[in-house]
Amino acid sequence: MNRALVVLLVFDLTTSALLAQRVTSDTTYKQTYRPQYHFSARNNWLNDPNGLVYYDGEYHLFYQYNPFGIRWGHMTWGHAISRDLVHWQELPSAIPEENGTMIYSGSCVVDKTNTSGFGQDGHIPLVAVYTGAKTGNQSQHIAYSLDKGRTWTKYAGNPVIDLKQKDFRDPKVFWYEPSQHWVMVVLLPTDKKALFYKSTNLKEWTKTGEFTANDSPATVWECPDLVEVPVDGTMERKWVLFLSMGNNAPAGGSGIQYYVGRFNGSTFINESKPGDIRFVDWGKDYYAAITFNNLPRRGNRGAISIGWMNNLQYANDIPTTPFRGTMTLPRELRLAKILAPALRYELRQQPIQELKPLLNTSFQWTGTDVAQLNQSLASNSLSGDTYCLQLEFEAAKTGVGVRVKKDEATSGKGEETIIGYDPSKQQLYVDRSRSGDVSFKKEFPGRFTAPLKPQNGKISLQIWVDRSSVEVFGNNGEVTLTNQIFPKPESRGIEFFGDGFRSVLIRSVEPIWK
Repeated sequence: MNRALVVLLVFDLTTSALLAQRVTSDTTYKQTYRPQYHFSARNNWLNDPNGLVYYDGEYHLFYQYNPFGIRWGHMTWGHAISRDLVHWQELPSAIPEENGTMIYSGSCVVDKTNTSGFGQDGHIPLVAVYTGAKTGNQSQHIAYSLDKGRTWTKYAGNPVIDLKQKDFRDPKVFWYEPSQHWVMVVLLPTDKKALFYKSTNLKEWTKTGEFTANDSPATVWECPDLVEVPVDGTMERKWVLFLSMGNNAPAGGSGIQYYVGRFNGSTFINESKPGDIRFVDWGKDYYAAITFNNLPRRGNRGAISIGWMNNLQYANDIPTTPFRGTMTLPRELRLAKILAPALRYELRQQPIQELKPLLNTSFQWTGTDVAQLNQSLASNSLSGDTYCLQLEFEAAKTGVGVRVKKDEATSGKGEETIIGYDPSKQQLYVDRSRSGDVSFKKEFPGRFTAPLKPQNGKISLQIWVDRSSVEVFGNNGEVTLTNQIFPKPESRGIEFFGDGFRSVLIRSVEPIWK
């Protein structure tokens, strides 16, 4: 749960203010800034993904939700389900705020052998483990469902862990098969300390270890995840500890870092070199990502994560209505084994394969002349405002890239979002300084960069453009940059610049809302 928001925001929580916040006027999925293939709630505030789990043919996406308004507050678990990780059905809220206790972030597990004893009449329980937050105290609670997550019963013995502390939150829970017990990773956020617990029944927990890191630039950690990830081209798997940073991420504000190492059932053993800070995403808008529990086995497929596409610096102020908050595309996570100059493991992220049915080929080009490329594109009459670009270019001496969401009616300094590569600095960048509405918070506009070296002299990009976002994947997911944008509806132009282009494929992306 993004408790750091509380520092930034002051709310009038009177009944009259809540009624004034409630938005009911437009509940379609057609608003100017409504994402067309990223999940967003029909209305009201949304933040961290919670309790990602697969069970009986359904992927469950729970999330931090305010049922009463478009600003942070009254945290409740919202709920959506999908059969393909792409098309989502929003369900009624799952676990509500009650008696002054808000429902902060957490996990959901499938208790297949009924270790909790919550199962009845052959029904396997889904068990949610979350932070119950009230004034001056955060503690860990559980609830269970016997009807595939549609209704929930809070455990009468809550809280299951209470350290009597103000900041103690965001449990990630999973089953550890080698030792046949449940594992919880939960944070003391302002201490930047991860605590590890184990349990045989999800009710009684024993502390087994701690992890901290002096090299982290953050002052607050939130929303941990610990997951085993396959290593490309090998039978090896490594454990990755993800920690959301409340501040001091590479683009400014919030972000996520990660450590690679081992897990022995009791604690995480970091194998990352001290001072080698790894960031999950180099853009401005990627936070609180966690992975799915209980995914069906499909060969050596990687873990799958979803993040919140926003930044704590301005999350409460983005110019959307009647909703506020969007999820990123689901990503498959793998590791690359780097042998030189010293052994290390690096994260690789790719959009999930299930997105492919949304894609239609709209424009394809090969050549070397960028003027010819732009002329060919102009004559193609490409329409639509949601698409995916796949680009390959040589890392020549001059910069190269593409301007998307470009206002073609305005010459010179009109709206545009620039995705480009600077070969002299070996940097991939997204510049949203003139991307549309950037006036709502001074921290929003800017140019955000990620280090990226050419592979065999070339750079490949996959760029997903939605109505209000761009997600950029460089060199098969070696780096990613995720950024929101808020252009005018008529800003639909695409223009390429620089030397070195070799191939361009633009594919329209169908909306997921029917």
